[in-house]
Amino acid sequence: MSHAAETTPDLTRRELAERWWRPAVATLLVVAAVVWRLVKDDLGAPPNLELSTFAAFAAAGLLRHRLAMLAPLVVVAVSDVVLSNSAILVFTWSAWAAIGVAAWWTRHATGGRRFLAAVAFGAGSSVGFYLWTNFGVWLQGRGTFYPAGFDGLMASYVAGLPFLRPMLLGNLVLLPVAAAVVALVERLERAHALGVAPALAR
Repeated sequence: MSHAAETTPDLTRRELAERWWRPAVATLLVVAAVVWRLVKDDLGAPPNLELSTFAAFAAAGLLRHRLAMLAPLVVVAVSDVVLSNSAILVFTWSAWAAIGVAAWWTRHATGGRRFLAAVAFGAGSSVGFYLWTNFGVWLQGRGTFYPAGFDGLMASYVAGLPFLRPMLLGNLVLLPVAAAVVALVERLERAHALGVAPALAR
């Protein structure tokens, strides 16, 4: 077992119920990601500037429970019910599911490594989402919107670059913020524990 795993073990459902503020913060972030996805176009935000990856990373660090992997999928599923995004649903949903699993792998990162993991995860998830979903666009539109061969696939990737840029830049800013949120919750948790211990000793 790694040192990180020893210092930050996974949490059970009972432990999460006792530390209710952790799932509460994670839930608030997921709700914020859903709301943002519903209103961002009306606010004139750039395309693909999402909070879903932010919520995924924060949920993994806060919950340290396998349920955290569902965070980005919940965001896209709930918001897609309203937005009716179904053209490449198989590719977008599977991409968000993969992002949830990848976020789960970062759950034991602490200190400076957490911020490095946040940056790497933000960049990797953005590029992975771009490659997979634009492959889906080409696959479903080959012979119609794009040529069926390699040139058509490359054309799909080129057309998707304006969507990659805001997602990548947004995640490179937001993911370190997510790491800071997790660190803040942990610090407040430790401060509370230190305050309670002397009182119990009296």
